[in-house]
Amino acid sequence: MKSYPFTFAVTTILLWTLFSLPALAFGLKAKGSSEGMAYQIEQIADGLPIPWGMTFIDDNTLLVTLREGKAVLLDVRSGQRKAVSGLPEVYARGQGGLLDVQLSPDPAAKEWLYFTYTKPVQGGGVTTLARARLSGQRLTQWQDLKVTRSLSDTNRHFGSRIAFDGRGHVFFSVGDRGHRPNGQDLTNHAATVIRLNLDGSVPEDNPFTGRKDASAEIWSYGHRNPQGLAYDTANQRLWEIEHGPRGGDEINLILPGRNYGWPITSHGKEYWGPLAVGEAREKPGIESPVKVYIPSIAPGSLLLYQGEAFPGWKGNLFAGALVLQHLNRIVLDSKGKPVKEERLFEEIGERIRSLVQSKEGYLYFATDSGNLYRILPK
Repeated sequence: MKSYPFTFAVTTILLWTLFSLPALAFGLKAKGSSEGMAYQIEQIADGLPIPWGMTFIDDNTLLVTLREGKAVLLDVRSGQRKAVSGLPEVYARGQGGLLDVQLSPDPAAKEWLYFTYTKPVQGGGVTTLARARLSGQRLTQWQDLKVTRSLSDTNRHFGSRIAFDGRGHVFFSVGDRGHRPNGQDLTNHAATVIRLNLDGSVPEDNPFTGRKDASAEIWSYGHRNPQGLAYDTANQRLWEIEHGPRGGDEINLILPGRNYGWPITSHGKEYWGPLAVGEAREKPGIESPVKVYIPSIAPGSLLLYQGEAFPGWKGNLFAGALVLQHLNRIVLDSKGKPVKEERLFEEIGERIRSLVQSKEGYLYFATDSGNLYRILPK
């Protein structure tokens, strides 16, 4: 009998590589400490193309939206996933697509999943708030609650994130759609944070209800491209983070009816030259940001940590950074003023897109390269 030592050796190497890849790709990725607490990061999934939003539908299952217009159910124990059906047609071009998802925490909308997505309209796309129920792997009873008036000739700055106040209202954000005058135009929904009742109707106490020169759905305006919302139910504070131009990303404490300045005020500069955007950094009658990032970190999300696994982080804001590739931690004092910043996980070198907290208080973050990580106490 002839022997084939070279073939046997190559086959052995290939088999060893094949079965070793999962162990090499996943598992412990980093470790460190913060506020005296030791933590470790482990990768639990990959291959998720631009995972925009995540929400837990039970203790071990995440529903993950993918910007390309698809969604998956992902088991955080095994990393296995199943495709979700029942989604509408999505305008997945430029910065548009299937965006945020949140399972309603409000008993009045129990088991409703709320989505923001870019709905095809007149050859373009507009940011839309919708809701549906999940039956197995299929979404049912899909309802478009608010198709915003935000059409433009660009595929930029759709927003969008969702937050609940626990008092029967849902908030969602819309970008300026790449058209700066929208920032101060109250007749459409671009460049705003919108507040609705859970069924999509307009609350009677919204700040512009009854005005003919303004859209009743608007809660605040003058936002460039808000891609993070988080509601602090203990202090009844709505936090927002948005992309500035070249420099000037902002964290804002959102108050009803207030003007947040874009494009009249900005801390950023033009992309095409070293010229300041707007008339000034601050002006009377315009709400100033509570924190500005210069240079820009390019924020993709915002989360208020309320878990027990990391007691030193309780009440902190976390933002995923896309360009500067880290997890940004912001410490707030009792009045909501940022007093400290920490930049975590820079060594991983990934664009952090979405964040979610589990029941145990673990933090999960997903990146534009399609990886999902979990932060655990060490």
